[in-house]
Amino acid sequence: MILAIDIGNTNIVLGCLDGKKIIFRERISTKQWATDIEYASTIKMALDMNDVKREYIEGAIISSVVPLVTAVIKKAVEKYVGVDVKVVGPGIKTGISIMIDNPAQLGSDLVVDAVAGVSEYPVPLIIIDMGTATTLSVIDKNRNYIGGVITTGVAVSTEALANRTSQLPRIAFEIPRKVIGSNTVDCMKSGIMYSAACSIDGIVERMEEELGEKCTVVATGGLASSIIPLCKRDIILDDDLLLKGLMILYNKNK
Repeated sequence: MILAIDIGNTNIVLGCLDGKKIIFRERISTKQWATDIEYASTIKMALDMNDVKREYIEGAIISSVVPLVTAVIKKAVEKYVGVDVKVVGPGIKTGISIMIDNPAQLGSDLVVDAVAGVSEYPVPLIIIDMGTATTLSVIDKNRNYIGGVITTGVAVSTEALANRTSQLPRIAFEIPRKVIGSNTVDCMKSGIMYSAACSIDGIVERMEEELGEKCTVVATGGLASSIIPLCKRDIILDDDLLLKGLMILYNKNK
């Protein structure tokens, strides 16, 4: 059994995988100033709640876009679980060609998404990851990662709107009952969520025009399940894409 951890700016996803079977997936808040013992306690709690004994875990792998937290969580895993931890980064075997200007700039989360995507779905492929930022990654028909788009995440946009206005509140990410809202909260839900969905539809359409062919489109990330149902484009929702990718990378780098 493998412990897989993806460290994002807002949330950390951790899960256990046994072969291709995902035993559990949990999401916790990223705390940049937490200590290794605090993260070790959180990992222990997640394992205990899902009836996974640490003796069952033979290895671990981490992807991270928060360098300050990476070493702390690596130490926490080593301290509590007592296994070697692989970290996605330079030198790790991925099996895909990264054809961008500077491959070292590509976030490890996008690498992991791409590895899982080409393993699970037909190419050419567009992968949407909706976290603190919303990213769209493009893998061509030859399984090359050729680039993508980075835009503001839905939660960040919502937070900015509430912080920069005097009368607009913070809202929950619930699917609006209709596009035309009849009160402030419904107007905000509709505006924020439908604008995100329309943006995704529009960018996917333009990417396909640029490529000259239709793509498989897959979405993942914490807010994908709230936004993707509002898209007109047929998009596959895969909440476990990152965990699948981490497992693939772990096996490639044994």
